[in-house]
Amino acid sequence: MPKVILKLEHDISTDDIYPGRYMATVLPSETPQFAFADRTDFNASLRAKAFPPGSIIVGGENFGCGSSREQACSTLKGHDLAVVAKSISRIFLQNSINLGLKVVLCPDLEAVEGDELEFTTDQVLNRSTGRAFPQVRLPAARQGIMDAGGLIPYTRRRLQARPR
Repeated sequence: MPKVILKLEHDISTDDIYPGRYMATVLPSETPQFAFADRTDFNASLRAKAFPPGSIIVGGENFGCGSSREQACSTLKGHDLAVVAKSISRIFLQNSINLGLKVVLCPDLEAVEGDELEFTTDQVLNRSTGRAFPQVRLPAARQGIMDAGGLIPYTRRRLQARPR
């Protein structure tokens, strides 16, 4: 079951997630090395692959605020992480959908590092505390793009499924 590996507060900016000094690196295969680069211990753990795929970052309100840099999403997707936050900035949310980064909106979530979380279609279950929290569901079209792995894989599937 996925665990919370990092608990953050409100207003985590894209510069915290992917510092601007690395903007010359834009390839999704290269961006993951700079995830939370200024949080050196956490960055070192990510680079050492200390966390299993699907591990969770929990954010407060306005997660991903600041610039529109899509590298902030690709750096997290490159580590196969999920983000659960009380709210997510509009541009970060759209970039996450387009790139297929799993994000969940859960305004009432209570969780700490080490908690095990489970996702249902309408709730986030904190298995460590036994509590359930309602999640805000994305519109079906946006969820479909995210579930497909992003806009490009989603579009490819749709084009391949078209009758000729």
